[in-house]
This record gives sequence, structure tokens and C-alpha cells, in this order.
Amino acid sequence: MTGLTLYRGVTSFGGPFINYYLNRRLARGKEHPERFAERKGQASRIRPSGPLAWIHAASVGEAQSALTLIQHMLRRRTDLHVLVTTGTMTSAAIMSDRLPARSFHQFVPVDRIGWVRRFLDHWDPDFAIWIESEFWPNLIHETANRNIPIALVNGRISRQSVANWRQAPGFIRGVLGCFRLCLTQTEEEASRFKDLGAARVLCHGNLKYSAEPLPVDEDEWDRISAEIAGRPVWLAASTHPGEEDIAAEVHGVIKNAHPNLLTMIVPRHPDRGPEIAAAFTARGLKVGRRSNGDPIDPSHDIYIADTLGELGLFYRLAPIAFVGGSMHSHGGHNPLEAAQLDCTILHGPDMTNFKTVANELNEANGAIEVTDANALANAVSYLLANPEEAASISEAAANVAANNYAVVDLVMESLSPFLDALPHEDTYASA
Repeated sequence: MTGLTLYRGVTSFGGPFINYYLNRRLARGKEHPERFAERKGQASRIRPSGPLAWIHAASVGEAQSALTLIQHMLRRRTDLHVLVTTGTMTSAAIMSDRLPARSFHQFVPVDRIGWVRRFLDHWDPDFAIWIESEFWPNLIHETANRNIPIALVNGRISRQSVANWRQAPGFIRGVLGCFRLCLTQTEEEASRFKDLGAARVLCHGNLKYSAEPLPVDEDEWDRISAEIAGRPVWLAASTHPGEEDIAAEVHGVIKNAHPNLLTMIVPRHPDRGPEIAAAFTARGLKVGRRSNGDPIDPSHDIYIADTLGELGLFYRLAPIAFVGGSMHSHGGHNPLEAAQLDCTILHGPDMTNFKTVANELNEANGAIEVTDANALANAVSYLLANPEEAASISEAAANVAANNYAVVDLVMESLSPFLDALPHEDTYASA
């Protein structure tokens, strides 16, 4: 019995357990109640006529890195539509706001063969692109079996993942063999994909370098800028549990040196806003919450931006930004989003998900690595007291982001043969 046969058996006969798991997620608010059927391959809209490219991106970071690519694809083929699939509520909400015309979002089907086939029967894509590293075997094999070309873009794979996959070499070789082209973030990752059995592998760099700056509501920027005018401000962005506590410690340590200090926090998962606010209030801090519509008043110590899709607003409001997910083994989040918006970047020791980016920023003196709350407090206090030094660091970071913006052009050059080979809209009309 092959690994794929065994996997299909487990995912087929495990249907009751998978349904139980999905229903638990639905009850906990982790699945979209009106679009729950999409997770079982049932489309919630009709397929547009003409050529259709399908991009799968696991969650927020991957989906946002694909936005620039989508725009380039739509410009190259004016008859093209793009279907984007992700698996999380947060990514769905952000994509609904940011996807351009002729592109749309659906939730990816759970990887059971019946649900996968239902999804593919309806959408019948002409070309498929996987972003980064989420490999669903049934979905990938079934797509390839229908002679739909698949490319991997911005591919990454950790050393630990390689070690794990080597326990099932035939299985991963079969999955990677479905990709007609693999474009990786680094040469090291290119070597890993080749070792695991990928056939055609090229390294073009990290597509996140080419992402457009995060959007902003200019009216809100004007309003909040007026509310915080004259106050020393710093931001803890995309934070995970434990990192908000660190931010509160930093605030307590440096507030005497910086009177009227405002600490802003954008949690990675906005639904944690009430929990974070309660913990801060218990510390004796005065807290405002964006989701409550609270204005920022002079008494606020902490302002929690617990809303979706507004990170670009708060990066623009804060001259100094700590990039979260980097203190407690989450691999870090994209520092280039802050670099593009003139922030002085601080990050913790774990930037595994953005290792190359973080190294390049650090080598260019475009970011500061901190190891704990004490180091973060020292760095924030120093930068608030030395705005010229902070400006020098943010300028170096912006240069790193600008110098690498051409990655999307290299990716498009490699994908263009696939796009150019797609049928044209009049072909569908006459079928």
C-alpha cells in the first residue's frame, strides 16, 4: 500500500472524526457559519466564464504576499479571473477587503477526496499556484491528475520539515512531483526541495519583498494623529500570548522616562482583545479598545487595536514598532510591512519564518534584535530619546525593502509561459 493510498483511506474513513472536528471549530467561531459548506467543497458562487487561475494561500501572511502577484497576473491577462483559497477566518476577511476586481475568495476544502473532487468539478481551474508550504496531498494530486498545471511560488521548507518528510520519501516525492515549477525564497530552500524530489526548482527570492504597502484609511489616520499629537508612541504589532505582557512590562519600565507614553498593541488575533484588555486593567493600566470605538484620550496608557485589516494604519501612526511572534517560538511576522512604512523595527530572537529578511535587515542596520522584556524596554526608550538614530534605522530598512521589490517581476517571468498558454475567453464562449 502506497503512502497516498493510506492517506486517502484515513481521510475517507475518518469522515466522522473530521466532521466532529469541523463542527467543534464552527462552535468556537473558527469557521464561517454562512460559508461553512465551502470547507466541504460546496461553492458559494458561480464560476466566472473564461480562464481561471487558482491561488492557494494558507493564511494571512501567504495571502497578503500573493496580492501583488495577483495584480500582475490580472494586468497580463485581461480576460483572467483569479480564485484565492485560504483556510482561516482572518485571511478571508482581509481578502474580501483587498482583492482586486476579477478576483475572489473561497475557503479551501478540507483534504477529503470527495470534497476535493466536488471543489475541482465546480471551479475547473486552468492553472493552480500554491503559496509557500501548505501541502494537501489529495488536493494537489487530484489537481495534477486533471492535467491542471501547478506551480509552487515563494516556496519554503524548514530543516525540521525536511527531516520529517524524509521519513516518508516516496510520499513527499509524489506530492512535489505534481508541481511543474517550484520557485523558492532562498537557495538553501531550493536545495531542500530538490533533495525531496521536486523536479524544476528556481530561486527568485521572497515575494513578500514585492508586497504593496499595507492600506490605510486616511481619514482615520488624520483623526488618530490628532488624538495622539505630542505623545511618545510605540507599537507592538501582530502579538501573540505572552508578548502583550512583555509590552505592558516595557510600558511600566519606561513611562517615567517618557511622560505621557502611549503603547499601542495590534494582536495577531483580534478576538483576544477583551482578554488582553482585562489583563491590563488588572495591572492598573488605563486601556482603550479600537473595536469598542474608544477614542484615544490623554489618560490611556495602552490602546489595543483589536480590529482586522488596520495594521497599515497603526504602522503609520507609530515611529517605533516591535514585530510580534518573535519572542515565543512563533517564527516571527513580516518585518517588511513595517519597513515600507518608515518604522524603526525591533524584533525578538525567533524570526524563523523570515530568516533571510531579518538577516538582511540586521546586516543593513535596519532593525534591532531584542531578547527579552528588559532589552526591548532599553531599545524603545533609547529610540524615543534619539529620534535621529531611529530615523537612520528606519531609512536603512526602507532601502532593503525597496532594493528587493523586483522579486515579483522575476516570478512573473517564470509564470508567464503558463499564463500565456491559458485558453482565451472566446474559446470558452464557442465551446
